[in-house]
Amino acid sequence: MFAVHLLSFYFSKLQEDQIKKVDRFLYAMRLSDDQLVDISARFRAGMEKGLSSESNATAAVKMLPTHVLSTPDGSEKGEFLALDLGGSKFKVLQVKVSENGKRRVEMESETYPIPEELLNGRGTEMFDHVAESLKDFLQKKHINQKRKALGFTFSFPCGQSKIDEGVLLSWSKNYKARGVLGTNVVQSLRQAIDRGINVDVLALVNDTVGTMMTCGYDDQRCEVGVIIGTGTNACYMEELRHIDLVEGDEGRMCINTEWGAFGDDGTLDDFITHFDREIDAASTNPGKQLFEKMVSGMYMGELVRLILLKMAKKGLLFDGRVSDALRTKGKFQTKHITLIEQYKDGLKNTREILTELGLSPSADDCLAVQHVSTIVSFRSANLCAAALAAILTRIRENRKLKSLRITVGVDGTVYRTHPQYPKRLHKVVRQLVPECHVRFVLSESGSSKGAAMVTAVAQRLAAQRREINDTLALLSLSPENLQQVRDKMRVELERGLRRDSHRTASVKMLPSFVYRIPDGTERGKYLALDLGGTNFRVLVVKIRSGIRKSVRMYNKIYAIPLEIMQGTGEELFDHIVQCISDFLDYMGMKNTRLPLGFTFSFPCRQTGIDKGSLVSWTKGFKATDCEGNDVVEMLREAIKRRNEFDLDIVAVVNDTVGTMMTCAYEDPKCEIGLIAGTGSNVCYMEEMRNIEMVEGDEGQMCVNTEWGGFGENDCIEDIRTRFDREVDEGSLNNGKQRFEKMTSGMYLGEIVRQILIDLTRRGLLFRGHITEPLKTRGIFETKFLSQIESDRLALLQVRSILQQLGLDSTCDDSIIVKEVCGTVSRRAAQLCGAGMAAIVDKIRENRGRNQMNITVGVDGTLYKLHPHFSRILKDTVKALAPQCDVEFVLSEDGSGKGAALITAVNSITQPR
Repeated sequence: MFAVHLLSFYFSKLQEDQIKKVDRFLYAMRLSDDQLVDISARFRAGMEKGLSSESNATAAVKMLPTHVLSTPDGSEKGEFLALDLGGSKFKVLQVKVSENGKRRVEMESETYPIPEELLNGRGTEMFDHVAESLKDFLQKKHINQKRKALGFTFSFPCGQSKIDEGVLLSWSKNYKARGVLGTNVVQSLRQAIDRGINVDVLALVNDTVGTMMTCGYDDQRCEVGVIIGTGTNACYMEELRHIDLVEGDEGRMCINTEWGAFGDDGTLDDFITHFDREIDAASTNPGKQLFEKMVSGMYMGELVRLILLKMAKKGLLFDGRVSDALRTKGKFQTKHITLIEQYKDGLKNTREILTELGLSPSADDCLAVQHVSTIVSFRSANLCAAALAAILTRIRENRKLKSLRITVGVDGTVYRTHPQYPKRLHKVVRQLVPECHVRFVLSESGSSKGAAMVTAVAQRLAAQRREINDTLALLSLSPENLQQVRDKMRVELERGLRRDSHRTASVKMLPSFVYRIPDGTERGKYLALDLGGTNFRVLVVKIRSGIRKSVRMYNKIYAIPLEIMQGTGEELFDHIVQCISDFLDYMGMKNTRLPLGFTFSFPCRQTGIDKGSLVSWTKGFKATDCEGNDVVEMLREAIKRRNEFDLDIVAVVNDTVGTMMTCAYEDPKCEIGLIAGTGSNVCYMEEMRNIEMVEGDEGQMCVNTEWGGFGENDCIEDIRTRFDREVDEGSLNNGKQRFEKMTSGMYLGEIVRQILIDLTRRGLLFRGHITEPLKTRGIFETKFLSQIESDRLALLQVRSILQQLGLDSTCDDSIIVKEVCGTVSRRAAQLCGAGMAAIVDKIRENRGRNQMNITVGVDGTLYKLHPHFSRILKDTVKALAPQCDVEFVLSEDGSGKGAALITAVNSITQPR
C-alpha cells in the first residue's frame, strides 16, 4: 500500500497514539492502491474527453494542442532569446546552441520583478513592463545586431492554433491582469516590443513544454514534461491522429494537458475533502483548478495551516490554544513543509516554525505537525503519480508496446526543494505502471531554455521542410506538365504507327495481329503460358459458349531463378519447357495435343499471330541470344529438344493484349489493356487504316504500344530528375524504357531509395547516418510503398517496416519516408494517366465522336495493391480527357486466360 501510515515504523510506541490521532483526522487524505488506480483511470477518461472535438468544450482536462511537433534531435544550433513569464518574477535569457562536433548550450539571464499592481492592473501595462525589461537585457548584453528569434514561455492555459499564437483561456497563480483573457498574448507581446526592439516572437510555450524540451535536448527519450511547483501541469507527445482539434494524422504533437483543472467537472468529488473545499472557497477562482489546489505548492502550505487550525480548535494540538498567526491565511507556507520533512532536522525545524507562529508546541505536537505535513505532501505526490501513470500508459498503448522506455522531464519548486517528494513520486509511478521503464530528469535550466529549444526546433524543422519540399518538388507534376506528357505521348503514338518514323519513335506501336475481341462464341480446351516476371504460369483453360458460357482454369506457378533470367536463351526456354512438362504430368495430359497461347510480356515485333521477334528484354531479364529472334520458334526448338510432347502454338500474345481480351470477354466495350505492375504497358484496338506497318485498311487490330520506351528520344527529359537518371544508370538497360522506369513497380522503390539516400546525406533523415542496407540496390521494394502509404497503417508500423530494412527511424523520419513514397507513386500514377488520356482521345478521334464511353482492362500488382495509385490514375485521365467516359475493370484472371481466348478466337476465325 502507498499509504503514509508506513512511516509510523520510525516512531516509538509512545508516539504511535499521536500518529494514529492524525491518521484518523486525515483518513480521507490517505489513498490506497485501488484508489490511485481508480484516479488514474478517471484521468485517462478525462484526457480522451479533452482530445475529442465533440466533448472538448465540456472537458475539465483541456488537452490543449501546442503545435510543437518534435523534440530536439541534437542538430539544433543558433542564438535565441527567451522570456519566461509565470510567477511573481520573470526571466529574460540569451541561449546559444552550438553543434560543432559537441553539443553545447550557453545561457545568460536576468530576472526581473513584476510589481503586484501590474499583476492586477491593465494587461497592456504588464506587457509594456515585460518589453522594457527585455530592452534593458538586450542593452546590458549588447545584443542589438541582427534580428533575434524569441521563444515565449507563458505558464497559463492558452488555446493555440499555431506555434506563435495563443489565446489566454484563464489566469491562475494570482494573475488577474485586465483585458488579456480571450486575446492573443503573442500579439500583445509583439505590440509591446515592436517599439524599437529587434526581436521576432516565433514560439509560445507553456512551462511544462519548456521543461520537456529542455530535458529533451540532453535525453531524446524525454517525451513528457511535468511541473510541480507553485502550480502543477503536465504535457506529453500525443499521436496526431488522436487530436481532433487539429488537422492531420501523421506524426505527433505535444499536448498541454492542463491537468490542474482535473476534477473541475465533479470527477474527483469523492476524493475532495472538506479541507480542500475551504481552500477552494477562499481562492481567487472558486470551483476551478481543483486538482492543482490538492497538489501544488501554492496551496499545500495553506492546506496544512487549515488542518492544524482545526485540530487545535478540537483540542488535538497545542492544548487547544490557537495563535493569531495560525488564524492568518498565508502564514504557513509550502517552504515550511520542506523544512519540516527534512530527515535530520525536521523536528527541530518544526518546533522553530511553530514557535514563530506564536505557538508553544510539545514534542508530541511537533511530531503530529510533521505527520500532517507528510500526509499532505504524500497525497500530492500520489495524485501526481496517478495522473502521470495515465499519461505513460496512454503513450505505451498508442505505440502498441508491451513495455515503454521513456524519460520524464520535471521542474518546479516542490519537486526541487522537498527532500522526499521526488522519491515518493518515482516509487508510486513505477508501482502503478510496471510496464514503463521511467527515468526522471530534473530540468537544470528551467523552462526558459526550453522556450529557446522550441524556437530552435521550429527553425530546424522549417529549414528541413524547405529542403524536403524543394527536393520533392522535382517530382511534382503540374497540370501543364501532365498536358505536355499527354500531347507528347500522342505525337509518339502517331510516329510509331507511321512507316517513315516508326524506326525512330520511342513508342514502338507493335502490331499484335489480334483483329477482334471475344464475342462469346469461343469454346474448347486450350493450354496457355504466361511469362512476364520472376514467376511463370502454365494453365489449362476450358471455355464454354452459349447461354451458360463460362471459363474454367487450372494453373500452376513456377519460379524462374535469376541465373536463368540472365543466362542463355536456350537455358531459359529449356526451363520453360521443363515447367510445361511438369504441369502436363500434374494434369495427366502428357499425350493430349492442345492449341497453345503464349503470353510473352516483352516487346516483340510480330509478322503474324504466331510469330514474334523479341525487340528487347525488360524487367530484369537479360538472357542472351534472344533479342532479334522469334520466341515462338525458340519455344518450339526447346520442345523438340525435350522430345516428350508436342504442342500447337497458335498465338504469341503480349500481357496487355491478354488482359484486354480477358476483360473484353465480360465487357464488349473493353478495347484497351493496361499493365501497371512490375512493368508498365498499354495496348488498344487501332484502326487498320492508321497502321502503316501492316497491309490492309479495313477493320481494327490491337496494337501493343510498348509505351515503357516513351522518352528514349529525350522528349520527356524536362520531367526526369537526377533520381530517375541514377536509377536508369544502375539498371540492366541504361537509356532504355525511361517511361517504365518512372511508372512501374520494378523501379519505384529504387527511386525512393535514391531520394532517401540524398535526404540522409544532407542530414534530413535518419540523423544523417547512411546505413549499409540503405546503400543496397533493390532493398526498398515497391511493395513497401503500398504498405507505407496505406491509410490504415500507423506510423509505428511504418517505423517497423523501416527497421526491417535496417533503418532506425524516428517518428519524423517515418513521416518524411511516407511523404517520399507518396510523391513517387503519385507521379507514376499521373504519368500513366496522362499516357492513357492520349490513347482514349486518339480512339475517340479515330471514330469521329464528340463523346465516347470505353472500358480499360487492367492488371498488375501496382494497380491492384497500392492504396492510391488507381484513384490518382483515374482522376488524371478524367482531367486530361474530359470527352471520354473511361471505366477501369480489374482483370481477375490475369493475361493467361486472355492468351487462351486469343487462341480460341484464332481457332474460329482467320484474319481479314
